[in-house]
Amino acid sequence: MFKKILVANRGEIACRVMRTAKKMGIATVAVYSDADARSPHVLMADEAVRLGPAPANESYLKAELILLAAKETGADCIHPGYGFLSERESFARACAEAGIAFVGPPPNAIAAMGDKIESKKLAKQAGVNVVPGFLGEIDDTEHAVRIASDIGYPVMMKASAGGGGKGMRLAYSEQDVREGFEATKREGLASFGDDRVFLEKFIESPRHIEIQVMGDQHGNIVYLGERECSVQRRHQKVVEEAPSPFVTPEMRRAMGEQAVALARAVGYYSAGTVELIVSGADTSGKGFYFLEMNTRLQVEHPVTECITGLDLVELMIRVAAGEPLGFSQEDVTLTGWAIENRVYAEDPYRGFLPSIGRLVRYNPPEAVDGVRVDDGVREGGEVSMFYDPMIAKLITFADTREEAIDLQIAALDRFEIEGPGNNIDFLSALMQHPRFRAGALTTGFIAEEYPDGFHGAPASPELLECLAAIAGFAATAEADRARRIDGQLGKRLRPPAEWTVKIGAAEHHVCVSPDAVTVDDEPIDLALEYTPGDRVIEAEVEGAPFSVRIARTRSGFRLTTRGASHVARCLPAHVAPYAQHLIEKIPPDLSRFLLAPMPGLLMRLDVAAGQKVEAGQPLAVVEAMKMENILRAEKAGTVKSINAAPGDSLAVDEIILEME
Repeated sequence: MFKKILVANRGEIACRVMRTAKKMGIATVAVYSDADARSPHVLMADEAVRLGPAPANESYLKAELILLAAKETGADCIHPGYGFLSERESFARACAEAGIAFVGPPPNAIAAMGDKIESKKLAKQAGVNVVPGFLGEIDDTEHAVRIASDIGYPVMMKASAGGGGKGMRLAYSEQDVREGFEATKREGLASFGDDRVFLEKFIESPRHIEIQVMGDQHGNIVYLGERECSVQRRHQKVVEEAPSPFVTPEMRRAMGEQAVALARAVGYYSAGTVELIVSGADTSGKGFYFLEMNTRLQVEHPVTECITGLDLVELMIRVAAGEPLGFSQEDVTLTGWAIENRVYAEDPYRGFLPSIGRLVRYNPPEAVDGVRVDDGVREGGEVSMFYDPMIAKLITFADTREEAIDLQIAALDRFEIEGPGNNIDFLSALMQHPRFRAGALTTGFIAEEYPDGFHGAPASPELLECLAAIAGFAATAEADRARRIDGQLGKRLRPPAEWTVKIGAAEHHVCVSPDAVTVDDEPIDLALEYTPGDRVIEAEVEGAPFSVRIARTRSGFRLTTRGASHVARCLPAHVAPYAQHLIEKIPPDLSRFLLAPMPGLLMRLDVAAGQKVEAGQPLAVVEAMKMENILRAEKAGTVKSINAAPGDSLAVDEIILEME
């Protein structure tokens, strides 16, 4: 077995690999850029080596620096994690040439599966179902338009070396191809150093299901069940679960056997994932097609670990050391249900725009009772513009799918993040959505259910009454504290305290006494404790656990739970009738400005001062985190002035142009 492992990655996956390595008694080496000098993965490792500046192409993508770090520290193997160098054939070969074991598949398998065009040809030869499409070289936009017309719309344009949702665009018309083909090529070149693009038929009502395979260097290959990854946004996975609520045992076997056949055809060993597009309308169990094979560990591997009881990282390390798997396909059993939510630094209330900044507050839920948190950040750390915006992975595991979902909701309510925007409210809303709970998923789920964006999960009248009671209780505790400190409010709010609590359009009369809390003269079964300054309230409502994140406002509290934040305005009942007409501050009208929706680089301006534009017309392109974002006119008008130039670095809400 290896003595020392270097993890050629950062963040949560670096921490994840190190935890298993330490369990196996293997010493660990971290590598880091200047942006990560004090990151958790660096502090966790036994040794750490600086690579270079923050940009990945000057640090984590420098294979020669990583190999030098391995030699200097005496590491006898390298685990690449995912992303960065994990699927680069040249890096795997360089490790072999340096006499350092690569914890992953052989270079020839990476090469065979890394090219999406060639991999589809190999899959077809191996008897794997493939999606109809064009796998040859595409000359230019006009050629792409002709191919798309022959295949039939809608079509998907994909960068040949793409992955992780980058370099992918859906085209429903010729105009979409003309607008998106060159952008897809640029994204492929910027992210993967390869601007080749291929086109394939887009399967409508599709589900994204993947098969986990694991092989050793002795010819043993097994499949470890499937993962459902259909809940995506812009082709980036958001929620993953295992098993899939759609897949039958017969379908699982058929998909698994094809995945193993493909792996065997390329001499595969280590962990790998065969991704499939599945027609949700086809109940025969035969409507699945090969998309690609990821020759590495997947972000969502924890859900497979939960239902199989296997440590995939440990298996990868043992396989790299030449050990056999030690089990066969008949030994693989799937038990229970696991769900993973990706917690991203993004603002779902502003169109899911990327967010960066310092983690002023970071307190994940306690990892007990079927709850697991994989992360690589800590409070006070920085979410940087240089890397992926994922903050953490929240995994829950239970006997049934419904129980795993409910565990997610409860854990998300306890997840505290302050600083950069985050998608916790959105994830909770997804878990509560009737369609998600029914398992009626497609890759278009988010676009179909949130066509106008996300504005918070809807709250029932019962939930608002519960929040009013909690707000009244907290307001009483705050008033009691103020009275005890300096006599504020005198005797007017000695128990019972009466409050008028307004949440949105709802207004409630809340009475708090030492023995009970009533809302609109009706008792509520509520048990809780609150000390002024608490950030989370752990309560019981009708005997069921209930968590609320709480923050003080000028006239009450902001209460966040069940996928939404609610501002509760609390006024003493005897004051409320005289305070109903206080004027709220009206935000300024910014509709005539085109503002930068996220920090990024202004790649292109498509209009000039004095030009007339129509609603929906492209105005500018902003690149953020290697993704090109087209900014369009919300309404017709005339460009009054241009305030930025191509090549400018933009801050959030910086003015790009002004309309008449």
